Amino acid sequence: MRNALKFTSVLATAGIALSLAACGSNGDSTSSSDANAPLTVVASPTPHGQILKYVKDNLADKAGLKLTIKEVTDYVTPNTAVQDGSADANYFQHVPYLEDFNKKHGTQIVSVETVHLEPLGLYSKKAKAIGDIKDGATIGLPNDATNEGRALKLLADNNLITLKDGVGTAATPADVTGNPKNLKWKELEAAQLPRSIEDLDAAVINGNYAIDAGLKPTSDSLILEKAEGNPYANILAVKQGKENDPRVKKLAELLHSPEVKKYIDDTFKGAVIPAF
Repeated sequence: MRNALKFTSVLATAGIALSLAACGSNGDSTSSSDANAPLTVVASPTPHGQILKYVKDNLADKAGLKLTIKEVTDYVTPNTAVQDGSADANYFQHVPYLEDFNKKHGTQIVSVETVHLEPLGLYSKKAKAIGDIKDGATIGLPNDATNEGRALKLLADNNLITLKDGVGTAATPADVTGNPKNLKWKELEAAQLPRSIEDLDAAVINGNYAIDAGLKPTSDSLILEKAEGNPYANILAVKQGKENDPRVKKLAELLHSPEVKKYIDDTFKGAVIPAF
């Protein structure tokens, strides 16, 4: 789970239809249950939009699927658009974020399939290794609940901080019990972190935003999340009740195809990892 925001959360919630029209590609932005209608999917540009474009250009026609892709750069629009019917599905988030979003916004979005993992990483323009991070350094963190906890867990797993026992990925800065380097925190919207990194000592950045900013997670990160046992695989999601839409099922099958696996491996070279 994208770089300077084209939409703010306020704009996203106030004008979903306008947002989709402004950032969309070809086709009608209105969702439909017609099995022959285009399936409208809202996605973050990288890597989600790229993967969907590969499916659209190489696999969809043969499978009899008409696919419309709408790209947005915030983490609110995709779920609100699916909830209000402006789109049929979205592809940008992991299950912990989805569960937190549903709880806070009263939405009924559900996961259809896992597709890929984007490892979270710590990046810096001032340090070449975690040992170079100075006492009192300011670290940027994504400010949404699940990714902030995930970011703090990454730092804890690499001995930069200690977290309260049992807090896991629900951690906030208030749960930091050990901080030997007296690190300070700057909580920002995830998409803003890459462009703010020059003003920070380091930042924990989501894989998709790192890629968009020209960072290579496997070589540019100081530390990188491990894939093994990771619950943060990104998913194809729909409003509850649309899981059996034949178009959704068809897209899920294509996203799990050998062709898509090879495309992800060849294109992202470890910065995005197939989760199937």
